[in-house]
Amino acid sequence: MRIHILGIGGTFMGGLALLARASGLDVTGSDRGVYPPMSDQLRASGIAVTEGYERLPGPAPDLVVIGNALSRGNPAVEEVLNAGIPYVSGPQWLAEHVLRGRFVIAVAGTHGKTTVTSLVTWILETAGLDPGFLIGGVPQDFGVSARLTASRFFVVEADEYDTAFFDKRAKFVHYRPQVAILNNLEYDHADIYPDLASISRQFQHLLRIVPGTGLIVANGADAAIADVLAAGVWTPVEYFSRADGWEADLLAADGSAFRVRFAGTEIGTVRWSLAGAHNVTNALAALGASRFAGVPPAVAMQALATFRGVKRRLEVYGNAGGVTVYDDFAHHPTAIRATIEALKARVAPARILAVLEPRSNTMRQGVHRETLGPSLALADAAYVYAPPDIGWDVEAAVAGPGRRARVYHTHEALIAGIVADARPGDHVLIMSNGGFAGLHGRLLAALGPTS
Repeated sequence: MRIHILGIGGTFMGGLALLARASGLDVTGSDRGVYPPMSDQLRASGIAVTEGYERLPGPAPDLVVIGNALSRGNPAVEEVLNAGIPYVSGPQWLAEHVLRGRFVIAVAGTHGKTTVTSLVTWILETAGLDPGFLIGGVPQDFGVSARLTASRFFVVEADEYDTAFFDKRAKFVHYRPQVAILNNLEYDHADIYPDLASISRQFQHLLRIVPGTGLIVANGADAAIADVLAAGVWTPVEYFSRADGWEADLLAADGSAFRVRFAGTEIGTVRWSLAGAHNVTNALAALGASRFAGVPPAVAMQALATFRGVKRRLEVYGNAGGVTVYDDFAHHPTAIRATIEALKARVAPARILAVLEPRSNTMRQGVHRETLGPSLALADAAYVYAPPDIGWDVEAAVAGPGRRARVYHTHEALIAGIVADARPGDHVLIMSNGGFAGLHGRLLAALGPTS
């Protein structure tokens, strides 16, 4: 059987392609501008990718899996409909062909989904449970974003984005998890949700399908999550960041060491490679979910100590001219602020030069323009790329008393501005949820000899 995946370059659809290939199917795909790490994974798996959507390659496939970035008017979509080729959404295919009959742990939330999903997966792996997984990033410990195993455990990053042009439900309602982690909730995805209340309703729909024998692991410090739970829950709830659940005391300012308590009882201490108080909170969520899956907390904390992180999550990309360059996926003001705080706690008093591409649909619509400037305030200098079609005044958004932010309208000018300011010992934090036109490598080349 051959399936063709439209939108195969996305982290979800690309991971789904790996699962389909591992299950023995012949897999091909189409997309525009596929970039690492997904392009590398697809190539390594021998999955042929066609650039663009002009037409479906080769003879008609047996099934087409259509990503949520595609809509009516796309030539490939029109060909599928006109030719009567069977088609399905990615989440539905995953639910029917992979998740059915498995113990599913789904990780939902505005921020931290990829890290928490990776943490839970690594804990289960360390405990010998051999989990399958589908993650919206690449955990360093696995080197791939998706894996199919014979284990009954499967960990999935549960996105609230819509499913497809023909199915406007949130992706995660397809997954029917036994364990659902609610990490946090803020307004995002302005291209499909008009307000926070509409996203909250999707989270409420998720709660309705978690069985009474399962578990909700919820952020006890998040007011929006509290509102979701107050609307109705039929499953036991275990909290983190709350005194009657999982809590942590930082033993190091950068979050690299912390003491864990559960229901007021000290469980142990974790020393690990990740930075930031937000990652400590992510760890607490993972501890709660893995405990319900049968992993003793002591074993789980040992796994945290060996966790190597996730690609594009405060990942060191390289060093040139004495300047360290990082790659990070942050694209929401809350995540931007948390990432800068984490790096500052780790490298202070060294300077941090923050570089941002406002690339997400929500950012491009200007929804976060009031909070964008303050989110960059902790950086010693900030450099924001404003694409020509951004549609709102980026300069006005990042301006303000004491803010050291400059706006650039070409990648070349942006690189020149950073190189002019950078000096040995600096840390350049590049944040984008896309490829950023290869800025990381181009900047390293401009900074001088690499080390």
